Amino acid sequence: MAKLEQAGIQPFGVNPASVEAHAKYAQKMAFPFPLLSDADRLIAAAYHALKEDGRGITRTVYVVRRDGTVAFAQRGAPPVDAIVASLEPRGR
Repeated sequence: MAKLEQAGIQPFGVNPASVEAHAKYAQKMAFPFPLLSDADRLIAAAYHALKEDGRGITRTVYVVRRDGTVAFAQRGAPPVDAIVASLEPRGR
């Protein structure tokens, strides 16, 4: 989290669980970031994170710049350094 915060990145999780389920889970796990409910799976579909069955979600990490452009996209759990590096000015 410290590396993300230093880079000005606000992480959040998105999945189809209900708002109530997210609140309980986030409290249990002491997540320092918000969880967003995508019950209708529209966000997952827009970001190509739906599995072939149209219901399951493939863990995918995106970094979206303030101007709305995607700086990073990778399935799975990429290293934090790779995520942060995606926002560094090119040529560094």
